[in-house]
Formats: sequence, C-alpha cells, structure tokens
Amino acid sequence: MARWDLFREMDMLRREVDEAFRSFGMGQVLNPAFMPGIGTGDYPRINLSEDDNSFYVEALVPGLEPQDIELNVMQGTLTLAGERKEGATNQRTWHRRERGTGKFLRTIELPAAVDSEKVSAEYHNGVVAITLPKAEAVKPKKISVRAN
Repeated sequence: MARWDLFREMDMLRREVDEAFRSFGMGQVLNPAFMPGIGTGDYPRINLSEDDNSFYVEALVPGLEPQDIELNVMQGTLTLAGERKEGATNQRTWHRRERGTGKFLRTIELPAAVDSEKVSAEYHNGVVAITLPKAEAVKPKKISVRAN
C-alpha cells in the first residue's frame, strides 16, 4: 500500500500549473514549495547583525555579478534589487527548476538610523556584505559621572 505524501502532491500540482503557463509562453509562475524564489519577498536570503558602530547585512546572491545588484538606503530602509537572467537554456526540457530567474526586490527595515553617506558593500563568492554605519544620534555614548 502506497503512502500519501502531501508535499509530493503539492510539488506535482506546482509542476502542472507551471507547465500549463509555460505552454502559453508565460514561463514558471509558482516557486517550489518551501524554497525562496525570486519574486517572493524572501529573496535574497539575508543575515542582519550589529555592533556598537554599524549594522551588517549579508545577502546571498549566487550567480549574480556585482553590476547586477542595486542597493539603496532611504529613511531607515535598505533595498536590494536586481535581476538574475536566464541563460541560453530555452531549448532544454526542465525536470526540476529551483533556481529562479527574473527581477527581485527585497526591502529590509533597519533597526535604527544609519549614515547613508558612509554605507559600503563588497561582493565575494555570491555574498554581498553591506556595512551600514549607525547615525551618530543612535550610537551608544558613555557618560561619565562627576563627583560634586
């Protein structure tokens, strides 16, 4: 007796819907279940941390080049945008496609104000590392207590 697998059924349904849209020339519409895809609000995956002086964001963008990534900081929000272009693979028949293509936009609300003039970013091995120095007004300040 075969066991019923909900996740397998969901994946099969996603494939059927994708195939129906693909037959109309619309490409992949649904992203694989439980996998962040381009077009979802969860791409690229990030880590956000801080120390006394800065916030640090590491964004996973494998397969992209630095010139394909756009970063903006405005009013306490960091925006990552870009596009992963599809290669010359239109002649292939896909059996599984978990790496999405297309445009993406990810907006991250920062915990406090930053100095947007001093923000820097570096790209290495598919990871964009962004350093966002905190605005002077939100940095912790040591206050000495004087004897009277």
